[in-house]
Amino acid sequence: MEYSVLKKVILVCYLVIFCNPNAYASLPDFTALVEAVAPAVVKINTVSKPVAKDDQPRLQGQMPEIFRELLEQRQRPVRPSRTMGSGFVISDDGYILTNHHVVDKAEEIQVQFADRSEYTATIIGSDRRSDLALLKIDAKNLPSLKFAESDSTKVGAWVLAIGSPFGLDYSVTAGIVSAIGRSLPTEQGENYVPFIQTDVAINRGNSGGPLFNLDGQVVGINSQIYSPTGGSVGLSFSIPVSIASNVVAQLRDNGKVKRGFLGVGISDVSKSLAEAMGLPSTMGAGINSVMPGSAADNGGIFPGDIIVSVNGQSILRSGDLPHIVGLIEPGKSIKIVVYREGKQKKLTVKVGALEGDEDTLASRNEEADRLGIAAVAAEQSQLRSLRLRGGIVVSEVLADSPADVAGLKVDDIIVQLGYSRIDDLDEYDSVIGELPTNTPVAIRFYRGGNAVFRTIQINQ
Repeated sequence: MEYSVLKKVILVCYLVIFCNPNAYASLPDFTALVEAVAPAVVKINTVSKPVAKDDQPRLQGQMPEIFRELLEQRQRPVRPSRTMGSGFVISDDGYILTNHHVVDKAEEIQVQFADRSEYTATIIGSDRRSDLALLKIDAKNLPSLKFAESDSTKVGAWVLAIGSPFGLDYSVTAGIVSAIGRSLPTEQGENYVPFIQTDVAINRGNSGGPLFNLDGQVVGINSQIYSPTGGSVGLSFSIPVSIASNVVAQLRDNGKVKRGFLGVGISDVSKSLAEAMGLPSTMGAGINSVMPGSAADNGGIFPGDIIVSVNGQSILRSGDLPHIVGLIEPGKSIKIVVYREGKQKKLTVKVGALEGDEDTLASRNEEADRLGIAAVAAEQSQLRSLRLRGGIVVSEVLADSPADVAGLKVDDIIVQLGYSRIDDLDEYDSVIGELPTNTPVAIRFYRGGNAVFRTIQINQ
């Protein structure tokens, strides 16, 4: 293209974009929206107690027990950990929603409003799998926000975020919804959140803050970003209100979350597999494996089946299956359509319960027991990796308690106390109630994959 022609094209584009008053007519004005919703958005600061830092953690597993004890006694304490995040009020009596990772292991939680008022918050419940936590402050008549309808968010819609990126109070950013239903498996391989993807600028400190539509309703809770640099590159992900409303209701009522579970290994269906199985299109969740005794096993689902719908909801990709089943209450019967050997088959399956959700209760709000610890149930993934039948995980150790003197630490997995094996919290509660005082008792636990055998003594 000749230079003179290129100049004319650029001039025309300039006139169309910058000189046409109608070009700006469709762009939203966020000022009234921000004024209405900002008072209900909060800044969250947390403090976690200091933990000992191993000088040579990789070598401890190879050391005799006596040398590990000596090394632990010389571990250097570190300063308390401080984190920051965002949140928002969901009811005028002081309930606040934020991310699980914002308040995880926090000993102190301070909530600050835009008018500079501050409150101390307690954790009602926290759920790792959805990355949501419900807090409570002692206050009344607070400004609060409402959730939008679950399926109202559309790709291309304008959305707005308010939070405290890098500690900068109540920063406002805007963008559009880039995609919905994004599957982002966790480090544990779990996938129970169909994330909303946006190009809204989200950075450290925005976590837990609200994502609004233009009606001032919350459509998502900002959770994470994708970034090779650590800063915003236009890929942010929010937890949709379809998940948040379910989790909030359970945390508020029970302090923990129960999820439906089928017990299958799944994968996406390729075009060639869809043709071979007689599917009308490339869709569904291919069943790679079925856990013995699981809901799927009992309901007649076989390896090689392709699930295409659950209770009338289509399964377009394999990630849709845990998103849908996870929201179903354990014990309920559901209708599942599968393709098997080229034919469609309808099944009725009673949904099971996902194990390991007991840890969603905020253990730091519980009273420590006779040993001076708080504990939660071990997750099945932890037990499988260590080839254990059961155990409980230490979630808190009080200073100068019998457990502290014995050298127990957070995340240790207790499997034996005295002569009794500890498989779950009920067994543990029963055993510690009968432990003698002023008498050393054997305790066996796992730390970093290594078994440790010591004694613990309760003094009067």
